[in-house]
Amino acid sequence: MENITEKELELFNKNFNSNSKNKLALNAVTANGINESALDFERVQKDVHSFSISVEAGEITNQKQSGRCWMFASLNVMRLEIMKKLKLKNMELSQNYSLFWDKLEKSNYFLESILETLNEDVDSRLVSFLLKDPLGDGGQWDMFCSIVSKYGVVPKDAMKETISSSATRNMDKYLTLKLREFACTIRDKSKTLKIEELRLMKSEMLDTIYRMLCISLGKPPVEFVYETRDKDEKFIRIESTPKKFFLDYVGWNLDEYISLINAPTLDKPFNKTYSVQFLGNVKEGRAVKYLNLTIPELKEVAIKQLKDGNAVWFGSDVGQFGEMKLGLMDLEVLDVENLFSTKFPMTKAQRLDYGESLMTHAMVLTGVNLDKDGNPNRWRVENSWGDEKGEKGFFIMTDSWFDEYVYQIVVNKKYLTAKQQELFEKEPIMLKPWDPMGSLAK
Repeated sequence: MENITEKELELFNKNFNSNSKNKLALNAVTANGINESALDFERVQKDVHSFSISVEAGEITNQKQSGRCWMFASLNVMRLEIMKKLKLKNMELSQNYSLFWDKLEKSNYFLESILETLNEDVDSRLVSFLLKDPLGDGGQWDMFCSIVSKYGVVPKDAMKETISSSATRNMDKYLTLKLREFACTIRDKSKTLKIEELRLMKSEMLDTIYRMLCISLGKPPVEFVYETRDKDEKFIRIESTPKKFFLDYVGWNLDEYISLINAPTLDKPFNKTYSVQFLGNVKEGRAVKYLNLTIPELKEVAIKQLKDGNAVWFGSDVGQFGEMKLGLMDLEVLDVENLFSTKFPMTKAQRLDYGESLMTHAMVLTGVNLDKDGNPNRWRVENSWGDEKGEKGFFIMTDSWFDEYVYQIVVNKKYLTAKQQELFEKEPIMLKPWDPMGSLAK
């Protein structure tokens, strides 16, 4: 083993002092922060909110202190169908309603996973992984589809936000505490009880979780009345149930909406489908499934859907190389390489392999700007962080940023080629639970 020597430290210090630019950078960063000091003003001027193709969107939503971006993005795309059918200026679907059922179903999924892994040691990598985050806020498109298929959707007025839905940390803390306790109990009792008896215990455990959710989020409605006015001020009253409201006013065949990913790593060849072990929420629901395609193919399909007037759900690593206050997802807007006098040359594949990047956040593509040759150069993004960031809540994503940090889009499979549709129907290759493609958008 070799330690850092005094001679090396002297050399490091000498090298630092030899360039006056380092002193200037030190002064700027210590006083203002890294991103603020690296912001490229000229680049900011080039990022303009103008797009040759734009889809009408609703008012900006705000997930606040919760990891529900995947729900917000999904519901924000879905509400556009309701707005079209009812001729509304704006409407919002209840994110709290979807959250309630997602938490309950994730609790069951977790306890079933514990039952399926009773033969594993408690300190095995698999059980340790399951215990790490039993019912976090994050999710995937297919998980959202499972919730909607089973429970439907409701307008926001039918189940409003609560303190715990807008700031989930404390609720998650106590739910996680109970689920880890339940996992411990199940594993201990499995030494003397049969699987049928353990499942009876599980039902009692879920009753506790249900009670905690009702106290935190309120009781989800079985039926409701939705009252509003359309663009012409015509009064609308709808009496419905959650599942009927989805069928009547969204009307999607959710099986038609599929996930495409871009994972350019050697272990995931393109043109193959993938799924992830122990990833889901509704146990009997639809499995997570992706078709891995190249970035140009993802863009081509997304543009087709946008040209048809339909928004696109997508997942990316939102915290990378951008200015979030200004709503700029742009590789060049922060000149950190010049600031630190070093390069950051890792490829997208290398970042995935070495834990530097994965999908962290879901948003909605509501537009794209095509140049004179028909190629995209920037994309319009609807976020769910309120209207104080970006241009009243809308962000700009440059096309080069899309290349490096977009990992997933959701599209109607009618926009795929016949060959791509055929590829999607193939049996998926199963990935390990901790694979980066199993990450959850928050």
